[in-house]
Amino acid sequence: MKRLRTEAVVHLDRLKRNLIRAKDRLPDGCDMIMVVKGDAYGHGIPGVYPLFKDFGIKHYAVSCWEEANALRDCGAAEESILILGDTIDDQQDKLIEYNITQTIFDLERAESLNALAKAAGVIQPINIKIDTGMSRLGFAADESSVDAVKKISQMSNLKITGAFTHYMCADELDNPKTDIQLSAFLKTAELYKSAGIEIPCLHTANSPALILRPETYLDSVRAGDAIFGLCPVDDEAWEESGIEEVMTWRTYIAMLKEIPAGTQVGYGATYTAGKTVKIATIPIGFADGYSRHMSNKGVVCIKGKLAPIIGRVCMDQFMVDVSEIEDVKRGDEVELLGSQFGIKDMAEMLDDNVDEIVCRISKRVPRTYTY
Repeated sequence: MKRLRTEAVVHLDRLKRNLIRAKDRLPDGCDMIMVVKGDAYGHGIPGVYPLFKDFGIKHYAVSCWEEANALRDCGAAEESILILGDTIDDQQDKLIEYNITQTIFDLERAESLNALAKAAGVIQPINIKIDTGMSRLGFAADESSVDAVKKISQMSNLKITGAFTHYMCADELDNPKTDIQLSAFLKTAELYKSAGIEIPCLHTANSPALILRPETYLDSVRAGDAIFGLCPVDDEAWEESGIEEVMTWRTYIAMLKEIPAGTQVGYGATYTAGKTVKIATIPIGFADGYSRHMSNKGVVCIKGKLAPIIGRVCMDQFMVDVSEIEDVKRGDEVELLGSQFGIKDMAEMLDDNVDEIVCRISKRVPRTYTY
């Protein structure tokens, strides 16, 4: 097999183990909604969907119509797909054509979707979003929303299949906001039930809650970044979960050279060699999604040793100091993300979010899949 300039390697064996660990946490009767927004958190929907299908995942959640379409295109014909966000009016006909469940957060959206579904002669599935504190999308978590949701439940061509909310601070075990939000959601759901509104599936738990808050599981859990090994909680809870990072990222050394003391490196001349230094040029840059903020602070792994980045990360290349690595040569593999320096390590170095690290890896970096 020919080598690639670079590749983000998705380790499907790790992904499967993470699924098993997550599923083992759930009580009988609690289902899993697999969240694959952000092109499966940068891992690639077409590449991971076959494993999810074999595992028996029946329910998915995405952010937008384009991601729902990607799931249908790669074979998710019968599974339910929930769009967690909005769908622009001009694309709402696609929801009906492809049987995609839309989140509803106001009466007007429901009325327009009901009209489209009625014209098409179908019953359109929807979920009700309840805003318990995020202040993004959602009906108010009190009695003021009951009349609107009641009207929606009576619309001839809409069917409420679930209701949900989203937590602000579920990654903080001792933060009382999660308890407050859960209580508000359950009270609102009870108000709906008392008004005769039938909602078969209540779901609030996201990935942090999956690990830290079993009381939030309810009927289903929305499992997202944690399944891909993207740490959403503190170190101790993460270690105890046994969940593994799924993606690694590698490239190679394009060129080696020695530079004498006083030589400057890269744009802006931000690094000056204090002694003779052996440097390697790496054919990756911020156009590949490798953060420019790694300049003069990041590391890569070559032959099991960490090599510091010197100078600025360019659009397509950057340089590292390999003076302390023996027998290094052109073509040697360079691990950008892996066992020595992983996604969580990079996020901590950049004071960044783990999801952003992998979602930022650009489309010009091929995703490859291996067991």
